Amino acid sequence: MEPKDYILTRIDGEYAYLKDIESDNEIFIALALLPEGADIGCKIHQEIFEYTII
Repeated sequence: MEPKDYILTRIDGEYAYLKDIESDNEIFIALALLPEGADIGCKIHQEIFEYTII
C-alpha cells in the first residue's frame, strides 16, 4: 500500500471522510484511527495503516 495524503472533509458520528488530494476520491474510516486533534480541514498522511496530521 503506497502512502497517500488526504484532507479531512467531514465527520459523521464515529466516521471521518477523507478526500484524496491527488484523485479527489473519498474514503471513510473510523474516527478512532485518526490522531488526536484531527479536525475538518486537516491534511492527513496515511502510510502502512497509520494516519498522521501534516
